[in-house]
Amino acid sequence: MKEKKKTNWVLTIVLILGTVTVFFPLYMAVIIAFKQPSEMTNDVAGALAFPAKWSLDNFRQAMEVTDFWRSLGNSLLITLTTILLAVLIHSLAGYVIGRGMAKKKSFRFIYLYIVSGMFVPFSILMMPLVKQTAQMGLGNRAGVILLYLVFYMPMNVLLYTGYMKNIPMALEEAADIDGASTWKTFWKVVFPMMSPMHATVAILTALGTWNDVMTPLVIMSGTGQNTLPLAQLNFQTQFGTNYNLAFASYILALIPILIFYIICQKQILNGVANGAVKG
Repeated sequence: MKEKKKTNWVLTIVLILGTVTVFFPLYMAVIIAFKQPSEMTNDVAGALAFPAKWSLDNFRQAMEVTDFWRSLGNSLLITLTTILLAVLIHSLAGYVIGRGMAKKKSFRFIYLYIVSGMFVPFSILMMPLVKQTAQMGLGNRAGVILLYLVFYMPMNVLLYTGYMKNIPMALEEAADIDGASTWKTFWKVVFPMMSPMHATVAILTALGTWNDVMTPLVIMSGTGQNTLPLAQLNFQTQFGTNYNLAFASYILALIPILIFYIICQKQILNGVANGAVKG
């Protein structure tokens, strides 16, 4: 009994520390976003204090500097298109590989080959990709979306392939007896049953694409088409950083992805609980 109480105390302390670790940076971001530059001080008490006057001026200026609505539109277009294509293409690849590995060893090699892409750093690929996308006329949003599909394919195929172990083969055999083709079986039977994993893949892909700076920076440089992370670089100059406007912009960029996560969180938890990451 004493050991159980001790364990509960340890878990409580860990949860409290985890909560503080998560919410303290968010608290600081909100406080700085509402403060005026004159209120920024070096002492700890002043840094943690509430703004003297709560005002939305920083948010309004941040939206003007980043051309917020256009940048938001570009980010939404790239992120939503990437999510849609990733769910459709990567789930199909995961299905083929997952079922194929049970029949042929060659599918195991294909699986390992694709998953090994997770270990290739972007810095090695950056310069060749910049040159190739420019030569192919893909130095734009379409090129960024295409690259994201390739970058997130290893992780997504890993997740979908592992999740296939939770879908009974008997369902596909029954569909086959009823005369359904493999293509129809996937879209009518398997794809709907992958819903928890679709949500998991969607949020992981969304977080990666929404917050990414480097890929749009090197691919879309000079096109005038900024995503929100790219537009936020305007707050950083060689003379310093306007933290008040920068944090206001960060909070504005956080809201859409936070809403998306809240909508999908139930499906994400279901996907993890059902053994989504089994290899």
